[in-house]
Amino acid sequence: MVSTATVHRLSTHLILKHHCCFSSAISIDYPQLQHQHQHPLWSGLHNWRSSTLNHDRYWGPNGPIQIEIENEIGGGGPSSLSSSVFNDCSSLAEMGGVVLSTSDPLTKAKLSHLAYIKWRQEGLPVGVSDAPPPTPSRPPKPQLLNAIDLAWDTVVRFSPYIDLLGQGFFADFAHVADDESRHFTWCSQRLAELGFRYGDMPAHSFLWRECEKSSDNVAARLAVIPLVQEARGLDAGPRLVNKLIGFGDLRTSSIVAKIADEEVAHVAVGVYWFVLVCQKTGRVPSSTFTDILQEYNVELKGPFNYSAREQAGIPREWYDPLSTTKEDKQLCEVYDRLACIISIEQENSSLGKLPK
Repeated sequence: MVSTATVHRLSTHLILKHHCCFSSAISIDYPQLQHQHQHPLWSGLHNWRSSTLNHDRYWGPNGPIQIEIENEIGGGGPSSLSSSVFNDCSSLAEMGGVVLSTSDPLTKAKLSHLAYIKWRQEGLPVGVSDAPPPTPSRPPKPQLLNAIDLAWDTVVRFSPYIDLLGQGFFADFAHVADDESRHFTWCSQRLAELGFRYGDMPAHSFLWRECEKSSDNVAARLAVIPLVQEARGLDAGPRLVNKLIGFGDLRTSSIVAKIADEEVAHVAVGVYWFVLVCQKTGRVPSSTFTDILQEYNVELKGPFNYSAREQAGIPREWYDPLSTTKEDKQLCEVYDRLACIISIEQENSSLGKLPK
């Protein structure tokens, strides 16, 4: 295993190729993966990263539409709410801590969006925050709001490792949190239209239990949450859409279809960072993924949506061992190992060069 110090040095010497400049104060470089042909990324990843702020937080007659944030919040506008709640926050991680400590579901979703806006527009640093609470603040019932909290917990919990992970890691997961807050507002709106509200339906805490299990290991967090749990959304989404169509609920089916489509980005982000972390630490992604699932007792359940998973960049041999021969698997591991060796050799070479 490569030492932490070496990993830190590796992170500073990786080739920076993917440059992403938001239409804001933030500009980020994303390291290039070694042997990227072995781990083809989602084709829409760059566009997702560089996209403008998405204010489509209301589901209109024909799909998502923008609403004024003032109207969404209700009185006072975004500036008064964000300035009061985030007044003492000088970093993304601190704002994430505020979101995690907020119990009201709709307020949590709105603050999540405002935190992302503030960070994007003001160019605040990622910063370092105290460890997040073991369990985020919850409403009286159900005591769950997993998707938003999962993303912010990743930002806050691993903020002390920004020198290792880089700013792009936190930019991506803050973006995921913003997406999830938008998804929640759509679902909450639709529930209200049907005469219900968040909390009326039974729920479980399975996702948060998986989050807790991976709280001490960034590679495990990436494997367990985006690559397993969120990937299940890619599998289940089309089935749920078809079921809703069968019930005649086309409006709800359209919302679910849109959410499932946008979840591809979240899984793709997990693939990118999992592979990069493995390469930085000299580990083979495919076998590391399998080892983590065994160590954390995580079960892979089908049926799998192979096309959506392939689109997101998850190699089929990672989750469906029967899909590849033993020789193919060994060849993939050889390529992965070579990528790790090349990365370490580049580090050794750069360390041996004196500045001119």
